[in-house]
Amino acid sequence: MASIVPRPKKSGEITYQVKWREDGDWQTENFGGDDGQAQAEQFRKLVEAHGNKWPYGWVRGRGFVEPDENPDDAPLIDYAKRYVDRLTGVDIRTREDYHREIRLHFTHLVHTRADGLEVPATICNVTQDDVTDWVRREQEGQQDPADSTLWVRKKADPKSIANRHGLLYCVFQAAVDATPQLRTKNPCKKTRLPRQDDHVDEDMTFLERDEYARIATEIKDPDARDLADFLVGTGMRWSEASALKVKDLALQADRPTVSVQRAWKRAKVGSPEAFFLGPPKTRKARRLVALSPAQVETCRRLVTGQGPEAFVFRAAMGGPWRHSNFYHRKWQPAVQAAIAAGLPKRPRLHDLRHTHVAWLIAANIPLPAIQARLGHESIQTTVDRYGHLIRALDDEITAAVEAVMAVPAPRAGLRAV
Repeated sequence: MASIVPRPKKSGEITYQVKWREDGDWQTENFGGDDGQAQAEQFRKLVEAHGNKWPYGWVRGRGFVEPDENPDDAPLIDYAKRYVDRLTGVDIRTREDYHREIRLHFTHLVHTRADGLEVPATICNVTQDDVTDWVRREQEGQQDPADSTLWVRKKADPKSIANRHGLLYCVFQAAVDATPQLRTKNPCKKTRLPRQDDHVDEDMTFLERDEYARIATEIKDPDARDLADFLVGTGMRWSEASALKVKDLALQADRPTVSVQRAWKRAKVGSPEAFFLGPPKTRKARRLVALSPAQVETCRRLVTGQGPEAFVFRAAMGGPWRHSNFYHRKWQPAVQAAIAAGLPKRPRLHDLRHTHVAWLIAANIPLPAIQARLGHESIQTTVDRYGHLIRALDDEITAAVEAVMAVPAPRAGLRAV
């Protein structure tokens, strides 16, 4: 139920505030002037008639405004592009990725009017139902009408849908927070997204120690072998390990470490250089990674005679390794040769990071320590991605349950003396 709360001002004027809960959040609208109380009472009845929701077509602080008469309304695509262009704290490549999502996926979001007619989406006319319909279309994809074996738009996986929905949410929230306000609520707020665990995850491949050894044996270039060993031995991302410089190493310390301070980033499309050095992926990705004695010896061998700005891992010409070069010329041929020799898996280069985690979990290393070593921003990321591998404590858990269940429960009717 909506209520009216009089709010006197210092000037003696009284503002009447209509107040109600919508989806658990307080909503308010204010009315002033000589007929403020009457207007507030009329609006209260409208809110209740709409099921304690904002009346359709009402813009907070302005009253009823038809979408096509709203001078501040704009096509969703145009508004989303302006929102992304004004973002701060994002690199050029991220901004380009956002624009690509808008161009390829937001264009499929349309507004369905009450009469069933679909019209282009604007920042003001999109409803929660429109967003739900868009999510479903993303999930189902679109087949080619002329050939059912082809796709006009492929099905999107749950994670991709969640990422796109997150961007859409931010765009609409900007409209809610705008001055003047363009919307009273965010249509993405109550969207039910596809579960991200309702499918078989075939993205990650975990290698046993002997399986990695099969691949490593097939990497004939010793410099490439050093880098592969370092990746699987530290769990670093490719962009981090290949960007390490001599000055990042602390090999003489009691506990030798390497400092992750930078990573390779994709440059803007059309730039002379495809990659540039920038900050790591997240704030917590700036970290110290402990090195084993074998890794220390490898690093010492690689940096002897090199200046502080030299890269630790260098390709044949002395410059840093490029992912495509390493992957196509070193990693992929080694994997193919290992498969021909009986390897039952086809790991990607990034699976060396997953493999590192699997080895740590098998050694009973706690997840918070793994989170810090990997540079995950949240422990939830570590748990969601690798928690299913934790089986080392199964015996202790079942023993604890057995011990509790084995104690006889007190019988009813007995009294302590």
